[in-house]
Amino acid sequence: MENNAFKLYTMNIKELSDEAYYKKCYDSLSDYRKEKIDKCRFLEDKKRAMGAGLLLNKGLEEYGLREMEVRIAQGEHGKPSLLDYPGIHFNLSHSGDMVLAVFAKTEVGCDIEQIRPANLNLAKRFFCPYEYSYIASLESEEQNQAFCRIWTLKESFLKITGMGIRLPLNSFEFDITKGCLGIMIRQEFDENLYDFWEYDFGIYHAAVCMQV
Repeated sequence: MENNAFKLYTMNIKELSDEAYYKKCYDSLSDYRKEKIDKCRFLEDKKRAMGAGLLLNKGLEEYGLREMEVRIAQGEHGKPSLLDYPGIHFNLSHSGDMVLAVFAKTEVGCDIEQIRPANLNLAKRFFCPYEYSYIASLESEEQNQAFCRIWTLKESFLKITGMGIRLPLNSFEFDITKGCLGIMIRQEFDENLYDFWEYDFGIYHAAVCMQV
């Protein structure tokens, strides 16, 4: 999937259920990725780690590179980047059977989540008051959608900042009620401007955040 700002790749890890295909994919990846896979205790987690590596490789092909050939650096708070190619920005996410990867020319973050019943207690505790009130005002299915939308948007922003959970979820606020005016974020983390995109993949919802 592609637009003018970034390229988005998805994979369903059910594709890795065949043992021979799993081994072929495993052998195609770098020692760095194999180590991440091997550290996973459960098979489904191994598949998600492998899927992330495969999508990373797919995205790198657009630049004439291979996952096996690049060096991955970890930022102060764990954000991955390409050590030798600072002009290529990427981010990875996974949930359930789905893996997501995004590539861009500027800082980018992404998140994908399986849509589940809204956790109002979590929203009240960790979201901003306006976000919680908006979610709580909706009926069941709309409530689930709104909770997942705000969650993925927040995660995509956390990932682009590189701060992760060190940046409290209630320190920045989303307004998803603007319709054609787009998604509004209110934050004082920095003075940068950010654009957001959202995608639905059946029972999964994804968000991409990119620095303008």
